[in-house]
Amino acid sequence: MNKEIGPIEDLIKKLNRLPGIGSKTAQRLAYHIIGLDESEVLNLTDSIIAAKRNTVQCSICMNYADSDPCDICSNKSRDDSIVCVVESPKDVEAMERSHSFHGKYHVLHGVISPLKGKSPDDVKVKELIGRVKKENIKEIIVATNPTVDGDATATYIKNILSDYNITVSRIGYGLPVGGDLEYYDEITIQTAMENRRRLD
Repeated sequence: MNKEIGPIEDLIKKLNRLPGIGSKTAQRLAYHIIGLDESEVLNLTDSIIAAKRNTVQCSICMNYADSDPCDICSNKSRDDSIVCVVESPKDVEAMERSHSFHGKYHVLHGVISPLKGKSPDDVKVKELIGRVKKENIKEIIVATNPTVDGDATATYIKNILSDYNITVSRIGYGLPVGGDLEYYDEITIQTAMENRRRLD
């Protein structure tokens, strides 16, 4: 007979499903939440529900935002001719913290990874091509992470845009191979942007 899972163990298991949360961290978070006042727990759950219900995907850049188009796409002072392609919304946050980029973004929501069953149809590549066709884009900066899948995605984007009269460049990494853009400090990101190279 299977023993019924108690509420604490259930909370730990659910927290453990979140990305970057191991079993020890999940346990620590669960006991922290249990130790909070009920009003603090309700505030936390209200914030999670509000974020889920009130967040939309920008129809232009595919980033998560509270309006469509998002604030960055709506900002007339940003350079429309340069688009930085990133893997996820958190990478936009990292780029913005560095204050090194003043163009627009395109969020892929993943990378192409045949070994993981991720094809170009599973990421927002078609939407990127649509923007290239409609907008006056002169340069695409591919800022996917320096991983095998990130590099493969960058190469795919370069190849698929080869028929268009635009420059496709790869962010210059003074970054450790296999790392994630979101964890790099502002100076490292700024240097990487300055040292970007054209993909030939």
